[in-house]
Amino acid sequence: MIELFSAATPNGHKVSIALEELGLPYSLRELKLLEGEQKQDWFLAINPNGRIPAIIDHDEDDFVVFESGAILMYLAEKTGQLLPGDIKGRSRVVQWLMFQMGGLGPMMGQANAFYRYMPEKIQPAIERFQNETRRLLMVLDGQLRDHEYLAGDYSIADIANWTWARLHQVPGVEAADLIHLQRWIAAIGARPAVQRGLLQPASSN
Repeated sequence: MIELFSAATPNGHKVSIALEELGLPYSLRELKLLEGEQKQDWFLAINPNGRIPAIIDHDEDDFVVFESGAILMYLAEKTGQLLPGDIKGRSRVVQWLMFQMGGLGPMMGQANAFYRYMPEKIQPAIERFQNETRRLLMVLDGQLRDHEYLAGDYSIADIANWTWARLHQVPGVEAADLIHLQRWIAAIGARPAVQRGLLQPASSN
């Protein structure tokens, strides 16, 4: 059994969606982020960075994995699903996974913080992160113009990028004109496992 420590965020939903897609049994412990539960000593012993998600694989001597991308790779490699076994196919998936981890997620996160939550609206910062988010969405759209999924078959790269890209309007970034991106967002959103994963835990988006 896998124990998932998570919350209703894009990074949290990456893992619950992957667990649902892979059919792995798991239990969910939802952390109250606004109350700082992720900074409590008991959780810092699991993830020293004090961020969700994290997992404990109780079937593997209580092995702990933190960082959402690392968890996705661990689960894919554990099951032999959602990540190709050949070196080139695996690399293609990992490249797009890193694209999300190092680009889309951080840029959207900053855009959201400056656009929605900062008490002072610093317009140059808002525009800088919105514009970079838009550029990264355009990169996804370009890749999806000639590909059904980002890196061959449906993979952890799609899960990781989708949980963020689907929320592009939250930080005020319009992408209705990116038709290939919108096709992909709709197609993945229709998957039953994805719909189940978004309820673990449920969010308002």
